[in-house]
Amino acid sequence: MKIVFMGTPDFALQALKSLAKEHEVVAVYTKEPKISGRGNKITKTPVHLWAEEQGIEVRTPKTLRNDEEQKNFAELKADIAVVAAYGLILSKAFLEAYPFGCVNIHASLLPRWRGAAPIQRAIEAGDKTSGVTIMKMAEGLDTGDMLLKKEVEIAPDMTGGELHDRLADAGAELILKVLREWKNIKPQAQDDALSCYAGKIEKAESLLDFELSVEELKRKIRAFNPYPAVYFEHKGERFKILRAVMCAAKNQQGRIWREENKLFIGAKNAALEIVEIQRQGKRGMSVEELLRGYDF
Repeated sequence: MKIVFMGTPDFALQALKSLAKEHEVVAVYTKEPKISGRGNKITKTPVHLWAEEQGIEVRTPKTLRNDEEQKNFAELKADIAVVAAYGLILSKAFLEAYPFGCVNIHASLLPRWRGAAPIQRAIEAGDKTSGVTIMKMAEGLDTGDMLLKKEVEIAPDMTGGELHDRLADAGAELILKVLREWKNIKPQAQDDALSCYAGKIEKAESLLDFELSVEELKRKIRAFNPYPAVYFEHKGERFKILRAVMCAAKNQQGRIWREENKLFIGAKNAALEIVEIQRQGKRGMSVEELLRGYDF
């Protein structure tokens, strides 16, 4: 098939690489490069960088809400568009531009989690399983008919980053299967009553919340690792909590305290022991390593 690929982060890159092995990717759409840092460094998305290396045309429109972009998209005359964590909304004109429409690689077993952060929200909620759904795109938010699913178990200590990688691999595998079996797949409508909204993670959510139960806090730390990561501040410096475990320490709610070479968090109903931490501007490390060089 002739494919237009639309995606931005590492999650999307896995699928793009797989598609390029079996199909003709005529163009890639991705979010525009960011300008950041003291030297106004231009940072391109992972999808952008790889597509350029392969000699694939890359397009980075700021918006798709104009007639010119719709015309440019249609003129590519692809068979289908494959979308994975792109970041811009596709209007009806885009969804209907190609013979097979647009399909989305969504990091959830739809209709369970619709929205921007299904990976983190699944772990945060205590789900035992997650997965990938290939969906025929419609104008609603992740409401289109489901084409194929692949389930992935969420292990008890799995982090958001680890689940992300598992789902990226699953999505890359599943989209190829969908395209190979396109004629034999029967779309299945979603049951809206079973859906939850996986809202975008706001900055304020990352601040350590001592009012959460120890179970809720542990799940949140896992879900937000590596990004955006639950954090606290000490002596004007930010510390990201990467991993924590249940413990038998006597609880001191609302405090972070040290006992010998260990750090503990006082949650609502019990204490957690921090085992991996990241000091501001540094790499992640064990708490024992941190305390050898930092007076907490």
